Amino acid sequence: MLETSARLLRLLSLLQAHREWSGAELAERLGVTARTVRRDVDRLRALGYPVHASPGTGGGYQLGVGAELPPLLLDDDEAVAVAVGLRTAAGQGVEGIGETSVRALAKLEQVLPHRLRRRVGALNAYTVPMLRAARPDAVDPALLTELAGLCRDAERLRFDYRDHEGAATRRSVEPHRLVCSERRWYLVAWDLDRAGWRTFRADRITPRPPHGPRFPPREPPAHDLAAYVSQGVSTRVYAARAVVRVLAPLAEAARHISPSDGTLEAETATTCLLRTGAASLDVLVIHVMLLGLEFEVLEPDELTGAIRTARDRLSRALAREAGARSGDGADRTPGTPSGSGAAS
Repeated sequence: MLETSARLLRLLSLLQAHREWSGAELAERLGVTARTVRRDVDRLRALGYPVHASPGTGGGYQLGVGAELPPLLLDDDEAVAVAVGLRTAAGQGVEGIGETSVRALAKLEQVLPHRLRRRVGALNAYTVPMLRAARPDAVDPALLTELAGLCRDAERLRFDYRDHEGAATRRSVEPHRLVCSERRWYLVAWDLDRAGWRTFRADRITPRPPHGPRFPPREPPAHDLAAYVSQGVSTRVYAARAVVRVLAPLAEAARHISPSDGTLEAETATTCLLRTGAASLDVLVIHVMLLGLEFEVLEPDELTGAIRTARDRLSRALAREAGARSGDGADRTPGTPSGSGAAS
């Protein structure tokens, strides 16, 4: 059985992980009696954590918003600074920190008192960061924290969605996880109307509350959701697909090829395989040429033919340029600079 202090930390972590727990569920998770759970909840309240209890068979415990910030070893100004910093990191796509920032921000905003939420909102609304121009597909951190909270609490999400062609649809999904790349955010969710897993770009989502009800989480579509989303946005959605052997070690290739460009896997110590796609074979030729690495096409054969066609077209263009240059100097006397005339 956990000691009292360790058990309180475990209880607090459980309350932060889900919106509501029954007393029996908490007792089972902690390995104690329901009476001990009630005493531990009272201890958390004495420490300043706003734990609400609802009576009845359908009731339970919920971590709510308190009048004061719970003892996180942060004063009000520090809490505001942390929240603003997390929002900035989430919105600017800092490498390796964006997704973690959203999760931390969702936890922090859950317990921020209203007066501090107003200060955070004012700072974000009236501060203009001079970092880089806003991308048209930038996502509001408030939307990310809303999506993260729905994933955490296993609540259905209703939203309007624009596809890549701009067509609008109304969707109802069971959100599972947010996945971020170096350029975009994606929501992995079970689409209730289409009865299958789907990946949605977060910048194209417009929530339509109220959300809910709660749902039992499903088995995810893949163990590695980052790879699943990467394959979906870089390969599965395209009409033309290819497998290319990159003549470079996996680590080196990964420095040139982002997850949105394709999925990489090691083949040997000096080569790796790239699975990628594009709207057409012609676009795919340009895509693989711009990798900046030597490569071999494994499939499809049509891509090899398209590369030969592009090579011949480029060769003819170079030949015409060389012919034009030689023609420009054909009538000039050797050694006479271009544009010079006879002395009068």
